[in-house]
Amino acid sequence: MTDFETKNFFKDDDLVVDPYPYFEAMRGQCPVKREPHHDVVMVTGYEEAVEVLQDSVTFSSCTSVTGPFPGFPVPLEGDDVSELIELHRHKLPMNDQLPTLDPPMHTDHRALLMRLITPKRLKENEDWMWTLADQLLDKALEGGEGEFISEFALPYALLAIADLLGVPEDDRNNFVRNLGQPHGGGGGGVGSTGDDTMAHTPMEFLYAQFTAYVEDRRREPRDDVMTGLATATFPDGSTPDVADVVHVAANLFSAGQETTVRLLSSALKILAEEPELQALLRKERDRIPNFIEETLRIESPIKGDFRLSRVPTTIGGVDIPAGTTVMLVNGAANRDPRQFPDAATFDIDRPNSRTHIAFGRGIHSCPGAPLARTEARICLERLLDRTTDIRISESIHGTADNRNFQYVPTFILRGLTNLNLEYTLAEEGAR
Repeated sequence: MTDFETKNFFKDDDLVVDPYPYFEAMRGQCPVKREPHHDVVMVTGYEEAVEVLQDSVTFSSCTSVTGPFPGFPVPLEGDDVSELIELHRHKLPMNDQLPTLDPPMHTDHRALLMRLITPKRLKENEDWMWTLADQLLDKALEGGEGEFISEFALPYALLAIADLLGVPEDDRNNFVRNLGQPHGGGGGGVGSTGDDTMAHTPMEFLYAQFTAYVEDRRREPRDDVMTGLATATFPDGSTPDVADVVHVAANLFSAGQETTVRLLSSALKILAEEPELQALLRKERDRIPNFIEETLRIESPIKGDFRLSRVPTTIGGVDIPAGTTVMLVNGAANRDPRQFPDAATFDIDRPNSRTHIAFGRGIHSCPGAPLARTEARICLERLLDRTTDIRISESIHGTADNRNFQYVPTFILRGLTNLNLEYTLAEEGAR
């Protein structure tokens, strides 16, 4: 059992590799517990996390992606810090991103986003993703081995979201060049366990690109998806500023790519480590959706995010003063045995897998969740069609009794930096 009093969740590298003993030790003491190093209340219980996620009145999302770093710009004093939050939230990193917004601004911006992710558009995007998957697999499967994340997962997730948002085909290679490298919080990204936690370069690239698209389509509308993005209106019919549209699109692009890459790599790692499970999915494809849900539960792509309490409250019977930084630890809540019996075991038949909170809950639930699930299903279907066996590369990751995997150094995301696989290819007809 890990001694969470001595471990620093936000800085210790060994907790990047395996945070789950820490989560279990913390939850074993109390599902709502203050950690000793950065004065953050960690919510590791499922019911308690859901309670907070669904309460956007008591808890502000202004620090959702930064948490205790760099801290709030002014002391949060008094029994109601709502006014201080509104006066100073513009000084916080990432304050222009959808996850950090609170109602009523969040309500309008979320509605704008959902006008872009319509059922019709998702269906068109899905039809195109089947072709995309095969195009990328042609190269990724070449030679019967390869690094799955860089050769398939990253470009697949990036190009899928680019198509959904209508990025012109001529520009997509530029997106791959600028965004198609593993980052995920490493090397100083947001949530990094290193010292520089506020790098913003990928978002700056996206802001510049989408600003040019939106301004161009507003000047000269065309019959394309990007024009629909540029001319979408708020629920009251008013036209958003260019910056508002850009921020919504860029955030969907960035978040959708990151989450899907982590989901895909975790799913393939599990599949390659479990030959019997792999054989079952090959024969019974209708089990793939629940396999995806159980993957999301047991290896949540988002370890957690943060809230700031506006007023004194209680979570799970624990008193929380106003101005408290709260971390909702999805990765721990999704392994809470009170909700998921034998929670550390991957169970493809688990009846309540989909009740996980890997995509959050409440007003900030991930709007790209349907896209991520579809991407994962298509990826798994085509990989199973085009191979007869998928294995972990022992030359890179070690033998089954001595595996070596590296994870992105961040306290927000959970995902592999690389996943080297070996494939036995199916007959040509499977193509």
